[in-house]
Amino acid sequence: MTARETILERLRTRTDGAIPVPESDFSIMSGRDSELGADLERFEQLITSVHAEVVHTSRSGWTRALADILHDRQIKRLALGHEHPVPNEARAGLADSDIELVDATRDIEAWQREQFDRVDAGLTSTRGAIAETGSLWLWPTPDEPRRLSLVPSIHIAVLDSDALGATLFDAIEAHGWADSMPTNALLISGPSKTADIEQTLAYGVHGPRALVVIVRHGEPAPLHQ
Repeated sequence: MTARETILERLRTRTDGAIPVPESDFSIMSGRDSELGADLERFEQLITSVHAEVVHTSRSGWTRALADILHDRQIKRLALGHEHPVPNEARAGLADSDIELVDATRDIEAWQREQFDRVDAGLTSTRGAIAETGSLWLWPTPDEPRRLSLVPSIHIAVLDSDALGATLFDAIEAHGWADSMPTNALLISGPSKTADIEQTLAYGVHGPRALVVIVRHGEPAPLHQ
């Protein structure tokens, strides 16, 4: 018997039969007392501390808020998808504007230089957010590829306030990540940043230099809209 066969035989002998799975205690990560208002406040505090901007609006008025953001930042070319309700509503709301809407579902080889050099911003939906870390979570699709949030200099993300969870564990458990997790789920906590050897943070170095989060609330709109 060769050395390889000996090792494999030992492994087979040791793993013959069922291996008991130890019980996992996730109580420290779940069951925390949280309220939507407190979670939203914590999320906003954390994500704005790393140079992101949060804009509150009503569900019915969010495209007007989007138009104001584009105007204030002098954005002329916006990349977005087609199929998800967020880009669909955005396209309808911006139909009479002078913003050029760029189709993000084109073949990457056909417009990769264009998206790096000429697209001003990318618009995406979000699946939710995490209050504990001040993070958005996105599941990219062919309609909203991950480059929408990673390539343009400004990333505009649309978040429904009721999609906010207290912790990452809550999001994983509530949305069944173990059963249907994509290959490239994204956790976004502010615009791109890096640090040099002296640990000095620099923002907007290798990706979006700005992140704007549009938080949509149910009617009526929040008083600070």
